[in-house]
Amino acid sequence: MKAKIRDTEIYFDIEGAGLVPDGPRMREKPVMFAVHGGPGVDHTGYKPALSPLSDQVQIVYFDHRGQGRSARGPKETYTLDNNVEDMEALRQHLGLQKIVVLGGSYGGIVAQAYASRYPNNVSHLIAVVTASEGRCLDRARAILEERGTPEQIACCQALFEGTFASEEQLRTYFDLMGSMYSTRYNAEAAQQKRERSILSPDAINVAFAGFLRNLSLTEGLKNITAPTLVIGAGQDWICAPEFSQIIADTIPGAVLKIFKNSGHWVAADEHEGYIATIREFLVKHSDSDNGQTR
Repeated sequence: MKAKIRDTEIYFDIEGAGLVPDGPRMREKPVMFAVHGGPGVDHTGYKPALSPLSDQVQIVYFDHRGQGRSARGPKETYTLDNNVEDMEALRQHLGLQKIVVLGGSYGGIVAQAYASRYPNNVSHLIAVVTASEGRCLDRARAILEERGTPEQIACCQALFEGTFASEEQLRTYFDLMGSMYSTRYNAEAAQQKRERSILSPDAINVAFAGFLRNLSLTEGLKNITAPTLVIGAGQDWICAPEFSQIIADTIPGAVLKIFKNSGHWVAADEHEGYIATIREFLVKHSDSDNGQTR
């Protein structure tokens, strides 16, 4: 499905019924926006990892502008600000009130920025393996030098300089870097997942060569009022766990969970615990009277 919003067209997909039988009544489930990372990848990375939650929430997946199945456009429009505003426009397009917002990696950056800008529209925030400061990139370079192979260090030059020339080069990057992203890296499964994805070199280049370097969201996180779960990974190289700690320390009342044995792909490394942690958080902060989030 596609929504023509603002100056673009956003692809979205929905998993799980919104209205479900509950004894003598129908109960409306909360709606969760799954905000994908990258940038330069698409929403399919969440499938089927988040599917177990579809009995608890109705999941709205979508691709950021210029990525996945969403419309392409001028590269200068591939900005964090537009990603946030596109998300708000999609919420309005779907006629939704408060939403659960889950974002991982770059999607977590978008999720934090959205919740800071539109605190009244967010019922829950789940920020997964992400950061609020651009200095996470300097830390990533240092970790790469410590843990990476010469081949991995060389291939990351295109990432940090924003010079990916093709979708194929970006696929090669993820193949070479798999063992840095995941402590339980399965090359065959990762390749199948990558083949299902639509990659966008332009989007990742614009971000890493530009606005991510100067990212500074931390001060604005104090505006977030929704119950917040921050998930970090002990072996994460690109969004080191200390940046999850910063987010949790700044957002009022936030809860922090670090998966010590996981890399950046925590949903793959410790999937059962990952889903259980999110499920328990949603249950704890749910409104049992009407199925809606508080």
